[in-house]
Amino acid sequence: MPELVAWNNFYVIVGSSAGALIGLQFVVVTLIAQTPRAQASAQAGAAFSTPSVVHFGVVLLLSAVSAAPWHQTLFVGAFWGVIGLVGIIYSVIVGIRLRTQKAYKPVFEDWLFHLLVPLLAYALLVVAAFTMSAQLRVALFMPGSATLLLLFGGIHNAWDAATYHIFVSRRSSKKR
Repeated sequence: MPELVAWNNFYVIVGSSAGALIGLQFVVVTLIAQTPRAQASAQAGAAFSTPSVVHFGVVLLLSAVSAAPWHQTLFVGAFWGVIGLVGIIYSVIVGIRLRTQKAYKPVFEDWLFHLLVPLLAYALLVVAAFTMSAQLRVALFMPGSATLLLLFGGIHNAWDAATYHIFVSRRSSKKR
């Protein structure tokens, strides 16, 4: 499959970046865990921190699977479709968690990067799965775009969570 082989370097770069960012996310979460927390923070973690690790993991998985030596597009397309559908369901769950957690009132930027960007990325995977047989070249750009959306959205969310804990949460706990 020369069409997919041409994407190998892209997926090596994106996948290794996602793997490194997963490790970094664990380091940040470990450091933040040293600060005292309220019960509401656990709900916020499920809404804000966990999805970043999940999305980085999806990028790593998509990169590994997409760089594999496939002989037919049917299997990789079906994989993208399944990941896209599961990702859409997970994004809806994250949206519910964003709405129900009590530690922080989400603003537009939070809804954009924690819900809308991942939904778009996962929808691109579903569309890629359905267009692969008719428009292979176009379809191959969709998972690439999806991985970049998840990667950059995850970077934004991880940075946002770290700065929130450093500049807001820590100050609040010191005042008590």
